[in-house]
Amino acid sequence: MNPIRHRNPVPGTGAHPALRALAMAAALGATVAFSVVLARLTLEPSPASEALTYSNVHPGQSIRAYVNHGTAREAARQIGGNLLLGVPFGVLLPVLVPQIRGLARVVLCTTVVMTLVELVQGALVTGRAFDVDDVILNTTGALLGYLLLGRRLGRAVHPRRTHWWHRFTRRQPEVEVVKPRSARWWHRFTRRHPETEGGAAG
Repeated sequence: MNPIRHRNPVPGTGAHPALRALAMAAALGATVAFSVVLARLTLEPSPASEALTYSNVHPGQSIRAYVNHGTAREAARQIGGNLLLGVPFGVLLPVLVPQIRGLARVVLCTTVVMTLVELVQGALVTGRAFDVDDVILNTTGALLGYLLLGRRLGRAVHPRRTHWWHRFTRRQPEVEVVKPRSARWWHRFTRRHPETEGGAAG
């Protein structure tokens, strides 16, 4: 029988368990710090702004107002600030919660969380209002964070997930058949014979 050698390497299994635990602990600490910052930025009352706030349920309305009726600095602060606020979702979630890895899951999770935050601050926090554009910008920031860094971090820390469609799209490993060397006439004199139990007595 001809020996067979597999040429394709074995897929990676993620980081070492100790490094994985360390990365998840670091991600947890960063998530706690980010949650504190998020709470202070979104849930802290602002009585001075109470008369100026209004709810916005029309996508793009607040963004157009920032661009058309405000200064460039104010527009950059409002739009850029909301984008940056969503970036940690895209970076930390794939490391902290492996089940949420994937573009659609990160976007969905960020949308749900930020919608809840907007609803709470609009209903309970003085000087705050629900703004759908904030949710859109936060989710866009999470998308950018995932594509730039979160996807790579998730794959580096955790084993790659296996989906049902991989059984149809995965390439079979290439094999190399090693043919035995052809025998020559002089091999009968130089080939070593296997030792047997009935050999010569010492």
